Amino acid sequence: MDMPSLMLILLALLGVISRNNSITIAAVVLLLIRVVNLHQVFPWIEKNGLSLGIIILTIGILSPLASGSISIKELYQSFLHWKSIAAIVVGVLVAYLGGRGALLMSGNPTIVTSLVIGTIIGVAFLKGVPVGPLIAAGILSLLIGK
Repeated sequence: MDMPSLMLILLALLGVISRNNSITIAAVVLLLIRVVNLHQVFPWIEKNGLSLGIIILTIGILSPLASGSISIKELYQSFLHWKSIAAIVVGVLVAYLGGRGALLMSGNPTIVTSLVIGTIIGVAFLKGVPVGPLIAAGILSLLIGK
């Protein structure tokens, strides 16, 4: 068995042990792609996976608006409470950090590996969600001045 497959199996096991479905499913899907010998798909995933993930995440975030679960009145009222205003400010900051992170990751591929390892640890052991690399890269870009 090759090293990438062993790593994916290890990640899947970490996902099962930590009860984190997202890392388990991701590792198993990538392992299946390797097993059925669809290696030509990996460059496409590497190039477009982040954008596709952000699109899916954004669809999930916007779905309460689309379904009508959040009314215009509730949306308007969110600008009137200090917690909601703080949430808006934090949302802007996180989006800014994510943008910086995407630029850093695309310009410094060697940093990506370390960010991914940190994210895997956070997802597997701290019940995190795998949006960490973008924000981590954004924070890192602030720290290293990129």
